[in-house]
Amino acid sequence: MMALLPRPDTRRLGVVDIGSNTVRMVVYDAPDGMPIPMFNEKAQCELGRHLAETGRLNPEGVKMAQITLARFVGLAEAMGLAELDFVATAAVRDADDGHDFVHAVEHELGITVNVVSGEEEARLAAQGVLHGLPHADGLLGDLGGGSLDLVVLNNGEYGEQASLPSGHLRLSEMAGGNLKLALKEMDRELATLPWIADAKGRTFFAVGGSWRNIGRVLIESTDYPLHVIDNFVVPRKQAVATLRAMVAMDPVQLETLSGASRRRSATLPFAAVAMLRVLEKARPRSVQFSGFGMREGQMLKSLDGDRRRSDPLISGCTALWQRTGRFSMRGEEMLDWSRPLFPEETRAERRLRLAACLLSDLGWVEHPDYRARHAFHRILRIPFAGMTHSDRVFLAIALIVRYDGTTSDELVTPVLPLVNPFQVERATGIGLALRLAHTISGSAPGILARTSLAREAGRLVLNLPDDRIFVGEAIERRFRDLARHLGLEAAVVTGEADGGAAA
Repeated sequence: MMALLPRPDTRRLGVVDIGSNTVRMVVYDAPDGMPIPMFNEKAQCELGRHLAETGRLNPEGVKMAQITLARFVGLAEAMGLAELDFVATAAVRDADDGHDFVHAVEHELGITVNVVSGEEEARLAAQGVLHGLPHADGLLGDLGGGSLDLVVLNNGEYGEQASLPSGHLRLSEMAGGNLKLALKEMDRELATLPWIADAKGRTFFAVGGSWRNIGRVLIESTDYPLHVIDNFVVPRKQAVATLRAMVAMDPVQLETLSGASRRRSATLPFAAVAMLRVLEKARPRSVQFSGFGMREGQMLKSLDGDRRRSDPLISGCTALWQRTGRFSMRGEEMLDWSRPLFPEETRAERRLRLAACLLSDLGWVEHPDYRARHAFHRILRIPFAGMTHSDRVFLAIALIVRYDGTTSDELVTPVLPLVNPFQVERATGIGLALRLAHTISGSAPGILARTSLAREAGRLVLNLPDDRIFVGEAIERRFRDLARHLGLEAAVVTGEADGGAAA
């Protein structure tokens, strides 16, 4: 950690990950516990190259890392970060000259570098994943350039854990570039961990840049409709088939593989070997790729307990609402007002309805012709934790309908297989309700709460005060659309509201 500007932006936190392959700085906007990456830059320093052979850091990598760290320190000062944490992992902790490297950069740059143990690195990765998936159950694997860290997760609680010297860079060097030897090395390492079999039939959570690259290959090879790595889920058998094919490819084929990073092509087969052997030994039901990991776990350590325990989806939506809303109509105001439409919703369904309310003014800055398209794409791609892919599609449908789009739109059709018919119907109802809410209120706070909705014997009743502000053709038309979708008769009652939402 380092001292920065006298008046920093206390919402912005930075983490520098000094890894075996790359040195990366990520700056997070974290006003309420939601780590939204604002800046992300890496340099491929390869500190761990030849470490298995020499026991020392790569001299060229050391020079590049020193230059990179100096740049990151300067950027952090210019950005006015509240905190900047430096974390070194496998290469630095295992190298004979790792201590000398740390001492040199600390002295030169006036920083403190935390060299984490393998166990601590694994726990940080788990904390990053658990922030978005608090009840994760199965086995987590975090593959870096120098190590493979494994942690058993039992409904969000830590179980057995280990750190293996089998990162994609080190595994390649230990095997002399020979994939068959790499397979044997992985077998030898995993044989010491009989507890990974406890993941059988559960979920394997894949963390790390090289494994995310494999996730992109799986997305491309299966024509999956949503190009978002975080919480992308694939059956184990499908993942194993793709991994075996990757291991069998020659370098030229790998470089042309859709979704694969050309810069990672040399060690990508070894990342595939590591995942393949873990999946064969653990036999999980599915593989779930995570866009969050060690860096997010480190960032969360800087937050107070309440912010660290907050729901990352709702925190992220709240932060976005605060920065993009026009007149600050609260999401809770729309949530309470629309409650009578969904009388038997579960806690999880209410959570998504609140998220939709908070995001419902997202497209106002766009030209009206493009608001639906903008909102739909924004929700599908927004870097928020705590969302499954079906959640993303659900919210995107709600927002496209809120902006006068429909589920038959060509944008929506490709992702419809990720949600079921009930979710489509419910998301459409939420979208129509939000469209009506913003029409009644003009998106201004306090107006909507003067009206109320009620379901009564086959009718949907909209209670309005006797006030000219609530008279308009658009209100009546959009209310009829909502009632029709719910299969109810529309009825407007004037002069019986002005006291809050209906019970």
